[in-house]
Amino acid sequence: IIMIGPTGVGKTEIARRLANLAHSPFLKVEASKFTEIGYVGRDVESMIRDLVELAVNMVKKEERHEVEKKAREMAEEKLLDLLLPSMPPPGGRPPIELGAGAGVPVSAATQETESTRDRFRKMLREGKLDDRDVEMEVTQAPSMPMIEVFSNTGGIEDMESNLRDAFGKIFPRKGRVLKLKVPDAFKILQGEAVEDLIDMDKVTHKAIIKTEQSGIIFLDEIDKIASRQGGGHGPEVSREGVQRDLLPIVEGATVTTKHGMVKTDHILFIASGAFHLCKPSDLVPELQGRFPIRVELHALGEEEFFRILSEPENALLKQYVALMKTEGIDLIFSDDAVHEMARLAADVNQKTEDIGARRLHTILEKVLEELSFEAPDSGDKTFTITADYVRKQLIEITQDEDLSRFIL
Repeated sequence: IIMIGPTGVGKTEIARRLANLAHSPFLKVEASKFTEIGYVGRDVESMIRDLVELAVNMVKKEERHEVEKKAREMAEEKLLDLLLPSMPPPGGRPPIELGAGAGVPVSAATQETESTRDRFRKMLREGKLDDRDVEMEVTQAPSMPMIEVFSNTGGIEDMESNLRDAFGKIFPRKGRVLKLKVPDAFKILQGEAVEDLIDMDKVTHKAIIKTEQSGIIFLDEIDKIASRQGGGHGPEVSREGVQRDLLPIVEGATVTTKHGMVKTDHILFIASGAFHLCKPSDLVPELQGRFPIRVELHALGEEEFFRILSEPENALLKQYVALMKTEGIDLIFSDDAVHEMARLAADVNQKTEDIGARRLHTILEKVLEELSFEAPDSGDKTFTITADYVRKQLIEITQDEDLSRFIL
């Protein structure tokens, strides 16, 4: 799919919502950061590797939810081992600390040890042991700063992680004894138990299938790699090369990743661009053919801005209300004020550059600038934003077009 539309109309948001609905691994990349092989920059195949990493983390998170309960029980037992002396060995004397005397039979001492363990378990669950310290060995991966030099070089961004994996197998992890509070120790032990319970081979296999069958890659700013006026010199020298490198990946190729081979045949590629300085026909014909579905998005108007400000769960107005609540002020936006802000945003977009819904950030910030500074000292606990207040705050800027270019 190729989405054509001005900035700020929601191209990225549409793709992100689509990925959320389909529970798909989703990667957003800027097409402009890729360069033709031979130039400094990222190799186009790196986006497939990044998508696989996202899928691995996604599957790992799902697996973590499944083993969480068991990991919690394992961590609890390990923590009790640290808090309590060990159970008496078969045929041996029970530990004196648990109240077992020399004449007490082993079975009775064992029962006493178990009952003590149960008491401690109950106290642990109730949070009564949170102030206690425990000593435990924490394993740390060996640090390898000499590999950092490779991380920013084009084409070999995976070398660092591969070398780390290789060195991790050669050099054992270092153990360090630390004194920790019970909740911190429990968190570390639970994390270790989760890692032990998760089968990474199964995770990798599921992640590769998820990537191949339902992965979505969002190629933003695709118009920035379109050659204008023939190109062939200056900063445009590798643009056409990037397009040609994208062809096999979008059409269907097999890419080598550290988790295995990944086929890109069924990955959904969504490209987007404003195309205000060039046209989709400026892309090489082969790449145009790889994006058969074209969608044109129109600039947002007053009505859309009003809905954006009022309808979403995390709408800007709700964010500002919550922000002012931290200062002990109830902020109220009247409907006519919201309509006025939407109208002004659409008006400024028409007069200056059209930056879409992003204009609402600048409008709201300017409307509430004075209030944000003065309200905490004003003593008023409720403040209502009306259309007149909005006009009063913005009238000078909106009337002076040159000024509005800088401020709004």
